[in-house]
Amino acid sequence: MTKPLDLTLDRTAKTSLAEQIRKGVTRAIEDGVLEPGARLPSWQDLAAQLGVARGTVRTAYEKLAAAQLIEASRSTGTRVAQQPRAVKGEAPLDAGLFMETYRDMTRGPAFFKMGVPAVETFPATLFARIRALAVRGEASAPPAYPDPRGEFELRREIAGYLAVARGIHCSPSQLFITGGFSAGLGLALSVLRLGGQTAWVENPGFPWSRKGLELAGLTLAPVPVDAAGIDINHGLRHHPEAKLALVTPGQQAPLGPTLSLARRLRLLDWAAANRGWVIEDDYLSELQLAGRAAPALASLDRDGRVIHIGSFSKTISPTVRLGFLVAPPDLIPRFAEVTACLAPAPAPSVQLATAEFMREGHYMRHLRRTKRAYAAKRQALLDCLRPALGADRVAAPGLSVLLKLPEETSDIAVAREVLPFGMIPSPLSAWYASPETAESGLLLGVATSPAKNLARVCDQLLDAIQNKRG
Repeated sequence: MTKPLDLTLDRTAKTSLAEQIRKGVTRAIEDGVLEPGARLPSWQDLAAQLGVARGTVRTAYEKLAAAQLIEASRSTGTRVAQQPRAVKGEAPLDAGLFMETYRDMTRGPAFFKMGVPAVETFPATLFARIRALAVRGEASAPPAYPDPRGEFELRREIAGYLAVARGIHCSPSQLFITGGFSAGLGLALSVLRLGGQTAWVENPGFPWSRKGLELAGLTLAPVPVDAAGIDINHGLRHHPEAKLALVTPGQQAPLGPTLSLARRLRLLDWAAANRGWVIEDDYLSELQLAGRAAPALASLDRDGRVIHIGSFSKTISPTVRLGFLVAPPDLIPRFAEVTACLAPAPAPSVQLATAEFMREGHYMRHLRRTKRAYAAKRQALLDCLRPALGADRVAAPGLSVLLKLPEETSDIAVAREVLPFGMIPSPLSAWYASPETAESGLLLGVATSPAKNLARVCDQLLDAIQNKRG
């Protein structure tokens, strides 16, 4: 249903009612209250709402259309034009530097975009059919509040998957369905209540996770990463007071090393001895292209100090906004309370569709096909870039290819340079906690690497790097 316009008419004013309506709609568009594409009431409906003649509203709409502020269609109705006039002399609302960077790194679709799966590898028609059945079932069911922890069918399927694929033996009662990794992180931080404490974070590491910890009131303690993963000894020496560690042990994001067994055990010993907590971001899950994926850190946890978070964003799609969290047994009641009051699971239909997708074996088959496709894409990308840059400047961590740039080359400038060519590489420097420790480089998402004209796209990227040197 279209939201009524908040228009106030002054019938004693010298300005005609049609002109007042025109000015009111124009102001709403220019102020951003009505965004491009927003649907307006029909002139008949708006006339009834305002208590004026239909011809009055029709005249106002005709003037708005002539000014190219709105457009009318029999099939889609009357909508705000996609490119309404800007307000002269007025700056756009500032959402802050963080949101500006967030939009830059998440816009798309585009080549080399990280964090999203390839469209061509997913059985979209099959999943859409399963989801349509789930939506119909949800619509016909008696109205009732669903389980805030998530649908039992999906929690049961995920528990079985984790036992086989990630070495985690947990019960469905330990699983909580979330709206993706970020929602799972927010849920965990709400439960742990560590505001004012110190948290170890990988350096470099996922920028949004660092920001999430800051928003939760934690003090960040960046810990360097080497070939064996996060340096636990460094954390112990420089930040022994920490109560939380946020890690990507399966394949470190973005550099790619797997956390060594010795460091895993050291991290778990630290958490148990200091009553600390470890949040495991299993962002790649089974999508590790070199050999079999290492078992999850949570599979080694015997003291209940690890909170394991996964999602379906990179395996199904980020549009489903679906993830999961495995809670230590002692924290199950607290997680249940927080989900019920603050963070209930997403809509049942997408959960039930995903459960069916897993139950019928489609999910595991999809992962096997995807790994083969991504391995081929990664090799093709390496074959294009290594001859031009040299093997020492091109690495292949996780689902990305890393181009190491000279210190004098701004990776952010290169990333902006190639935007008009439909590329969104991720600047490596943005993953570091401070400019002093940052290195320059570009992370190219393998999943969104072009299937056609790869050599031409790589040439455009290499030209942009050359143009920005010095």
